[in-house]
Amino acid sequence: MTKHILIVEDDVTFSLMLKTWLGKKGFAVDTASSITRAKKQLETDTYNLVLSDLRLPDEDGIALLNWMDEEGYNCPLIIMTGYADIQSAVLAMKRGAKDYIAKPIQPDELLKKINEALQAPTPVTRPIDSPKRANSSLPTSDHPNFLEGESEAARQLYNYVGLVAPTHMSVLINGASGTGKEYVAHRIHQLSKRADKPFIAIDCGSIPKELAASEFFGHIKGSFTGALTDKTGAFEEANGGTLFLDEIGNLSYEVQIQLLRALQERRIRPVGSSKEIEVDVRLISATNENLESAIEKGNFREDLFHRINEFTLRMPSLKERQEDILLFANFFLDQANHELGRNLIGFDTQASTALQNYSWPGNLRQMKNIIKRATLLAQSNYITYADIASELTDNASPAKSLSLHNEEAEKKRILEALRQTNQNKSRAAQLLGIDRKTLYNKLKLYGIQ
Repeated sequence: MTKHILIVEDDVTFSLMLKTWLGKKGFAVDTASSITRAKKQLETDTYNLVLSDLRLPDEDGIALLNWMDEEGYNCPLIIMTGYADIQSAVLAMKRGAKDYIAKPIQPDELLKKINEALQAPTPVTRPIDSPKRANSSLPTSDHPNFLEGESEAARQLYNYVGLVAPTHMSVLINGASGTGKEYVAHRIHQLSKRADKPFIAIDCGSIPKELAASEFFGHIKGSFTGALTDKTGAFEEANGGTLFLDEIGNLSYEVQIQLLRALQERRIRPVGSSKEIEVDVRLISATNENLESAIEKGNFREDLFHRINEFTLRMPSLKERQEDILLFANFFLDQANHELGRNLIGFDTQASTALQNYSWPGNLRQMKNIIKRATLLAQSNYITYADIASELTDNASPAKSLSLHNEEAEKKRILEALRQTNQNKSRAAQLLGIDRKTLYNKLKLYGIQ
């Protein structure tokens, strides 16, 4: 059945071009050059999708969206906007727009978004019986706790994810702390043939060396002091599914040998047991270290590196994803609104500019924390520059200032932080402005016990 699209666009030449192109793709297309005209056509004809410019002569696309909501029209609407108006496009998605696309429009991207919108179970635009359709605060997604982004770097990353996920290849995810490595590991698992099997994540940076074998392979009761009951290891828990080893570079050399053997032989032996267990796991690893450098220093086994690194994914830093910064900012604002019981609308112009110009040394994790704090403290309906200014100065960012010092100065700062916190590593990490995993990596790098 032919799908019917209404284009709302005041640029007649561009509108005609879109109509002709979509017609060749098999769609029936009508056009309207104003919101007023679009409302009349929606009242008289049936459409499967509306494609509307954000800025129009009489009103904007958000006004059309609000009117459709009030009148009970339940077809998806995609907003077209220039890069400078992305903030408004995000607001439109909060009001119920299905998606947005930035101008200049890439035809293949537009076709993809149209097809995705039409696959949703809301295909008809006649007013339904209830006075209003359901309107969620966030665009529907299979992954409401994470946003993948629209930048070229993000598209390339998730294109690779889609390619490698259905294979049996082991994957090494390399990227700085806070870039979303665990989400990518989850996504690979969800797109794989093992999606209905377990996904087990292990933080290698937080496992004491003497307990690592037990965490991976399990143990039997009484096999060592403190082994009061039998324990199932991560390999056995993940059997048939995916095992994710975060910060794999933190594993001791002895544990690396045990891990390599388990991967090669597909068998494990719980600590204290004489019985071997066959396991079938797909391994995904992550690190923020340069493992090739660790191999040269003798800290990481080269044979294990090749075993875990059949395919490498590099996580882009947030500063490499300029187009995604405001998308993530609004996404984290929505989360903070929900968690804190607030209802902020967005960011004022100065705050938006500051967010885009900041270097984000702590990446997504840092942004989430800053916006959550600003959401709590904001005194108006918008987060202003004053609400985030103290967090966005490079000099005020301990994580960045730490990395700018030479190694000896960095080591001294870490030792001083540990002294001030009475060797409490979590508090020391907070004092230094870095996450706990990064601190463990630094302790290992400098040989600090």
